[in-house]
Amino acid sequence: MGIFDFAKAVIKDVKKVTAKPKKKKVVSRRKQNKKTKKKTPKTAQKGRAKKLKKSPRKTPQRKKPSKLIKPPVKSKQEKQIGIITHHFGKISVGIIKLTASLKVGDKIHIKGAHDDFTQVIKSMQLNHNDIVHASKGSEIGIKVKQPVHENDRVYKAQ
Repeated sequence: MGIFDFAKAVIKDVKKVTAKPKKKKVVSRRKQNKKTKKKTPKTAQKGRAKKLKKSPRKTPQRKKPSKLIKPPVKSKQEKQIGIITHHFGKISVGIIKLTASLKVGDKIHIKGAHDDFTQVIKSMQLNHNDIVHASKGSEIGIKVKQPVHENDRVYKAQ
């Protein structure tokens, strides 16, 4: 036996001593019970009640949407006449960009995400001058009884 053979034998012995033992596989109790459980013979099962097979569940049928979906019906009494572009809180004035004509004494309905109210126009101004009638396309200021917000819709109520 040469020196190299001796060295190889020593290395093998060292590896055996320092090698970690293999871990045993842990099996859950449920699996252990399944493995150790004895199956009863068919003759012993005769006395037991037979289990009924359940029929598969039927899914409820959904109603199909109608082919013609009608848009929500707008009130024929109200017509959109403008949009709120600004609100001055201290003096309670709303600025309206008109898409139709408007005059003092008309009843308007202001509707938005935060407000929904009606009021009669008592005063109206254009460039700091009182006016009685405003035409389409003009931006007017009206006195409002509640705070309004930008992009609120203004309707003419009849």
